[in-house]
Amino acid sequence: MRRTDVDKALLGHATYRSLGEQRLSPGEEKFEKARRTVGLWLAPLVSVVFLLLPLDMPDNQQTLAGVLLGVIILWVTEAVPIPIGGLIGVAAIVVLGVVPPDDALGPFGSSTVFTFIGAFILAQAMLKHGVARRFAFRILAMPRLGRSTTGVIVAFGLITCVLSAFVSNTATVAMLLPTALGILSVIAKLLQERGLVAADFDPLRLRVGAAIMLMLAYGASVGGLLTPVGSPPNLIGRGLIEEATGERISFAAWMGMALPVCAVMFVILAVVLLLLNRPEIKRIEGVAEYVAEQRAQMGPLSRAEKNTLIAFGITVTLWIFPGVIALVAGTESAIYTEISDRLDEGIVAVLGASLLYLLPVDWPTREFTLRWRDAAEIDWGTIVLFGTGIIFGSLLAATGLAKTIGNSASDGLGLSSGVTITIFAVLLAIIVSETTSNTASASVVVPIVIPVAVAAGVDPFVPALAATFAASFGFMLPVSTPQNAVVYGSGAVPITTMIRSGVSFDVLGAILIMVGIPVMVAAIGIGG
Repeated sequence: MRRTDVDKALLGHATYRSLGEQRLSPGEEKFEKARRTVGLWLAPLVSVVFLLLPLDMPDNQQTLAGVLLGVIILWVTEAVPIPIGGLIGVAAIVVLGVVPPDDALGPFGSSTVFTFIGAFILAQAMLKHGVARRFAFRILAMPRLGRSTTGVIVAFGLITCVLSAFVSNTATVAMLLPTALGILSVIAKLLQERGLVAADFDPLRLRVGAAIMLMLAYGASVGGLLTPVGSPPNLIGRGLIEEATGERISFAAWMGMALPVCAVMFVILAVVLLLLNRPEIKRIEGVAEYVAEQRAQMGPLSRAEKNTLIAFGITVTLWIFPGVIALVAGTESAIYTEISDRLDEGIVAVLGASLLYLLPVDWPTREFTLRWRDAAEIDWGTIVLFGTGIIFGSLLAATGLAKTIGNSASDGLGLSSGVTITIFAVLLAIIVSETTSNTASASVVVPIVIPVAVAAGVDPFVPALAATFAASFGFMLPVSTPQNAVVYGSGAVPITTMIRSGVSFDVLGAILIMVGIPVMVAAIGIGG
């Protein structure tokens, strides 16, 4: 029986794998075949039926909604490779006349897409040259925490949360992804050495891998809520709230309000992920000896590792710098605006990746840290997938479909109190964020919630703030947030696993936001 090469399996990950590329049990194979077959006929059927319904809404909105429903079915069932499902949808909205091609494809040039490209190239270098494994060994060598998979996952989540409070969620996940893969590699090899898995096992199907990756993505979303600069929806929501209410939310007030909510949220996250994705091994017995042995074999840093660390360090420093300026001078200052505009995270990511082709490992032969072949092997499928997600998100706002959905739901539900409007705001923000980015969700939902509250004679402060927090709660699909797309691109998180874990965290998180935000706003003494 062929023995699995763990490093090769993890380095050659892909967004989508056909049934023949996976090692499935007969039961799993039967389920996967049925799921993908159902999607092939259900997606076009649902789209056509929806387009034929006599709905009282503009044609372009109805067409967009019908196409988006079909695309979501393709994504969930994986009837076709997920990136292709998005491309089919983009082609359909142009062919059916929703928008001209240039308007449809314009959002694909988003800065976030370039963040993916640069970050994936950096991650490829860290994996190829072993830097990710060094980081992983350092975490596994931590006293007590490194002795159990639970301790490793929770510690990794805490590191992610703290970083994402000051660095963008996407950048945080991108910089920690290689370490997460390194940890998975170490645990997979340990399972292999102990004979706890089959010789030809698939390391990308380990439950512990899914738990680590989802902790990385979801932990970044939780940590991003801690500060106003932690995530774009925070800045968008805060600006709209201050404009509508005249109530300023200071950096300190935001953190005072968010910290207890995020702390409880993190505990819920850890419990949900560890219950739904129980690691194959609880105690990592002998990990100290294994880590010490492996670190000794790695020896000193090679020239390629040093170059990778230089490129990575410069990238992270430039990612963090705007957050430091925000702490010192405030987000309203001219210097913060100037620096954050120039040090756009997408530009910084491709700049850092470019250094890998400028820093030599062997100058006489003109050999540099990476070859172009390495960049060609990054997961371009995830980049295409998220690019199509951005397109649909922008069209939800541009066509007015999101506003139509929000206003129709508000009128139909007869919202009249602060409690019901807050519940509506949270649910709408989560639903919208599942099919588009969290930034687009905040941009669309908060402007809907504020006039709904004002029309009902309710102070919009709490409902709008709850919607801002909930906009970061898109956990079910890879396109819901950039960080979801990054970890999905690792290949270690099946779409069904992401949906199951995401739904659970969505529901519990929504309840926490509905209860926690009003309580903390009252406790801090902000708002009307």
